[in-house]
Amino acid sequence: MSLLARLAPHLPYVRRYARALTGDQTTGDHYVRVALEAVAAGDRVLEDSLTPRVALYHVFHAIWLSTGAQLEAPGDDDGGVDDASRRLMRIAPRSRQAFLLTALEGFTPSEAAQILGVDFPEVERLIAEAQSEIDAELATDVLIIEDEPVIAADIEALVTELGHTVVDIAATRTEAVDAVARKTPGLVLADIQLADGSSGIDAVKDILARFDVPVIFITAFPERLLTGERPEPTFLITKPVQPETVKAAIGQALFFHPRNTRKAA
Repeated sequence: MSLLARLAPHLPYVRRYARALTGDQTTGDHYVRVALEAVAAGDRVLEDSLTPRVALYHVFHAIWLSTGAQLEAPGDDDGGVDDASRRLMRIAPRSRQAFLLTALEGFTPSEAAQILGVDFPEVERLIAEAQSEIDAELATDVLIIEDEPVIAADIEALVTELGHTVVDIAATRTEAVDAVARKTPGLVLADIQLADGSSGIDAVKDILARFDVPVIFITAFPERLLTGERPEPTFLITKPVQPETVKAAIGQALFFHPRNTRKAA
């Protein structure tokens, strides 16, 4: 099997992960491209002892660690550093990686240990550290755009458990736009296909035309959004929805969004 055939099914997901890790689509895509070029040139090797997906993420991390430290070390004059970069500095790179690999990408702790080159207890420690940092971030008002009542209720429960407030649940594009007109949310969770045949993507476009808020898309068909064409969602949850994935995506979306600031005690 060719290299492309082995890696192709995993590329949309490693690109999603890279964006969540770096907080930026352009930066994340750059690191993925460099990793693929390194493999193609023979500078990095996909280890035969690992599954293709684990091996791909392992190579990505080798590249990210060799060049990504610049995200953690801005110049002495940080006047030009945005809020997202400052938040990145508050979480050690390895903790952020371990948390995202398990909670967002669905790797087991053992697989995450292989990717990061550490042992199982170290991965658990890193995950706990990252979760503690993320939980300390701002609580906010959340709009859920979801036409399936059971899924909407599950997401509402998870959002509330994390300390956020659900201001509305919309089942259609029109309901979503009306909800935002009543109260501006600090976060939007949006399904793609809605009850009346309308699109969650169009609803989000309407919202973003008026307000700058982070958005997490929910879909059973992530490949429809992760196409390589711009713009693409940085944060994406795949159905069936998993609680830990929702928690991780919410934490990262709020953590990286430039307008988010730490809540005063």
